[in-house]
Amino acid sequence: MPRQRTLTEGSDASDHYKSINERPVDDISLEFFYQPHTITTMVICIAGLTYTAFTRDETVDWHSNIYTGLVGVVIFFMIISVLTLPNGPFIRPHPALWRCVLGISIIYLLTLQFLLHQDYHTIRAVILWFDPSMSNYTVDSEKEYGTNCWDISTERLWGHVDWFAFGHYWGWGMKALVIRHYGILWSISIMWELTEMVFGHLLPNFYECWWDNLILDVLLCNGLGIFTGMQVCKFLEMREYKWESIKNISSAKGKFRRALLQFTPESWTHVRWLDPTSSFMRLVAITQFMLIWQVVELNTFFIKHIFPMPAEHPICVTRILMTGLIAAPTIRQYYTYVTDPQCKRLGTQCWVFFMITFSELILVIKHGLDLFSHTQLSMMGLWLVLIVVVSCAGVGCSHWIYRWRHQTPTLPDSDTICDPVLVSAPGPSTPRVQRTPTKKGGGGARKRAVKLPP
Repeated sequence: MPRQRTLTEGSDASDHYKSINERPVDDISLEFFYQPHTITTMVICIAGLTYTAFTRDETVDWHSNIYTGLVGVVIFFMIISVLTLPNGPFIRPHPALWRCVLGISIIYLLTLQFLLHQDYHTIRAVILWFDPSMSNYTVDSEKEYGTNCWDISTERLWGHVDWFAFGHYWGWGMKALVIRHYGILWSISIMWELTEMVFGHLLPNFYECWWDNLILDVLLCNGLGIFTGMQVCKFLEMREYKWESIKNISSAKGKFRRALLQFTPESWTHVRWLDPTSSFMRLVAITQFMLIWQVVELNTFFIKHIFPMPAEHPICVTRILMTGLIAAPTIRQYYTYVTDPQCKRLGTQCWVFFMITFSELILVIKHGLDLFSHTQLSMMGLWLVLIVVVSCAGVGCSHWIYRWRHQTPTLPDSDTICDPVLVSAPGPSTPRVQRTPTKKGGGGARKRAVKLPP
């Protein structure tokens, strides 16, 4: 039986698979930057390879040889990505950027496939090869947040406002820019705090004080980030998008301003995740979206716990930044697949992102069996139930708020008809004639003369 979906008001009729996977660029101003230049690129690559091959000394350090070889593989894969991969749903500032993002995600996915077939000591040796200082690092040295919770002071509250707090604020602002729905954002935010409580028996770093969870995380950092991001979305949605070619601008200041505006969205599509006419499958899609989001966040903490690294380590930071870049086109493609009946396939970037998520999950489960052997099945069942409950509660609250904000005004009693006031020509002694309300079928309205002061 084919899947049935309801057309959402926010979906553009042209927003089908082709436009989210290979969006064309309209109104090209400078054709030079949108031509392939394949021959020129090939000549430059050959020249660069020749120079590197005959000028670099490979006998100095074999570690440097491996590092240089890996860099060369990544560079050439990025070049091939720019030449061959699809644009995706975004074209600003240039489609080549989003082709590189897809290329980076493919490299990371292939790296995960390689690591899945290695033992723990080999993966640990790879990490130590990149950073030998990690040989003495243990997870026991991480900061604890859930001790002496009733010892509340200004100094302690300020001590919790670290770079992680700014990361919460900035991260939720970025999430608001790509999700653009208060109900779903607040549901994910609350669900993550519940996820930390459920998985606290596996990751002690998840244990936080009640005021840290409720006030600092949910209300302040996450709440302010969501509000800031949604205000930016509101501004971009109300903005008028009329682009003038940079060749038609005469002043240098105007050209510079137009060049900076190239890094802003080309257009801003109004999204509507929830629709009163949508089917039950829309709720299933949102629940699935929340589940995958929680798994992505959990992978971040399990990776740095099973393969001990601090949160500020370059490997962890690079993965978080890369995940944020990949998530932007992924969410757009997933939204279109869920809401637009014309989209029959999942976007390429979305497919790769899902495979990365589950590959990371398999990797941490495979090499963290000792840790997961302490898993409480009742807590896992509770976690799945909470995801469904929070998803339903978020959808229900969103519909209730929508009906409250767009409620229709109360109509007058159906048994009473109020005729309009009839006013005669103005004059000092001319009375105004007003009709009084009468019942239906009462033989017409009775006229009543009212003498008003001049």
